[in-house]
Amino acid sequence: MNKKLNTFFFVLAATAVNLVITIIVFFVLLMLFLRLIAPHISEEAVTWGSMLIFILAIALAFIIYQVIIKLFAAKVDMHKYFDPIFAPKNRFRKKD
Repeated sequence: MNKKLNTFFFVLAATAVNLVITIIVFFVLLMLFLRLIAPHISEEAVTWGSMLIFILAIALAFIIYQVIIKLFAAKVDMHKYFDPIFAPKNRFRKKD
């Protein structure tokens, strides 16, 4: 496989992992909230709390995802196997 195909599969797999992490974190936080806090507060507060948990789950999943990617990058030489996704575009650069 070439670098472009490796990059495509890496982005696809990383997106799937990020979605799974987000869903797991969301359901864990929601279950904790519903069992521990929700019975003691009003329905309106439960609604606002659920929305806050959704935003918190996205933020926590992003942090967990970044840690996983840093660990992966420390073990794998990214330049050897993957093409850069965003290559610098310098129109005036002299080609060698």
